[in-house]
This record gives sequence, structure tokens and C-alpha cells, in this order.
Amino acid sequence: MVVIRLSRGGSKKRPFFSIVVADSRNPRDGRFLERVGFYNPLASGNAETLRLSFDRLDYWVKNGAQPSDTVTRLVRDARSKAVVA
Repeated sequence: MVVIRLSRGGSKKRPFFSIVVADSRNPRDGRFLERVGFYNPLASGNAETLRLSFDRLDYWVKNGAQPSDTVTRLVRDARSKAVVA
């Protein structure tokens, strides 16, 4: 099954996550099919916290990819902020 999930990067105590489309059998930080965004939970100042490619996310979901719970929450929040702005 194809999943949309977070892949952890960054250094110790400074996480940075890529939002990737991957086969569920691959390890969390292993091989992936496509990178569709990123999430930086420790962004400060003018640094960007979240960037998503909505068209690619919609494409993958339409073709059967299952987003993780965290990715679903991030996408929902980003869509609501995009509508307001």
C-alpha cells in the first residue's frame, strides 16, 4: 500500500520532517516515491513551518495513497489557513 507520511531529518533535538509518498513496506526514513512537502515544527521568526504541494497530494490520494494521521491533520490545517488568507 502507498502511504503519505513524515520522514524525519535534522539533527538531534532539532527535528525536520519531509512529507513523502512511500510504499508502506519501506522504512520511515528510507526509500520514497515523491517528496510533496516539508514540516518544520521548530521554525521561528519568518521561517516557513509548513509547505505542501496540494496538487500532488490530491493526485496521490485520488490514486489510492493513504495519508497518516499526522499528515491528515497538517493538510487539514494548511487548507483552512489557505482559505482564510
